[in-house]
Amino acid sequence: MINSGVDHDTNEKTLELARGHAFIYPTLGLSPSYVGRAGKNDLKALFDQIRRHVGEIKGVGEAGLDYYRCTDPAMRIRQGEVFRQAMDLALELNLPLIIHARKAEQEAFEMVRSLDKVIFHCFGGSLETMREIVERGFYISLATTVCYSDHHRTLAKHVPLESLLIETDSPFLSPRRGRNEPSYVLDLVRQIARIREVSPVQVTEITARNAKKAFRL
Repeated sequence: MINSGVDHDTNEKTLELARGHAFIYPTLGLSPSYVGRAGKNDLKALFDQIRRHVGEIKGVGEAGLDYYRCTDPAMRIRQGEVFRQAMDLALELNLPLIIHARKAEQEAFEMVRSLDKVIFHCFGGSLETMREIVERGFYISLATTVCYSDHHRTLAKHVPLESLLIETDSPFLSPRRGRNEPSYVLDLVRQIARIREVSPVQVTEITARNAKKAFRL
């Protein structure tokens, strides 16, 4: 299981959780929504936090662009500037970059095209952008939205299985009522299996193998 931080506090909680459970691996990042409330010193402290724990973590992120929540042009530019810093840090540390891109998937892809190790977390962009991403050799992670969204079912139908990771994005995007939970990933496994006409065991085996390769587990 990969558990990702999105700001300084959740990064610390992610590290603590991973230290207590051998099957959980941490990544440390900064959500685009964090950028709007973080000053220069806050960002420096967060990047220093990531560098300080490089021996424990398996990736940088989530980090990226969120044009769904952010409509202000100046703040979108700021998101891009900070995202470039996260990209540079992932390169510096030789770690995968986990991308949050919402209503900005193509823009994010153009920015990271030159990198080698990239995972598009909770992907919801266009089929065309998804194809570009996997052709570049990057990973697409689909969330439990596949259980109730026609668009995400289309993505699940067409993504190459060797490029697929799966997630819940807990506590959000629940396929059931209320809070999403990590165990609900089984709902996603069954849904993808039905869409691809394979067994749930095949989905779990393939996506687990992909995760081990993507995060060097």
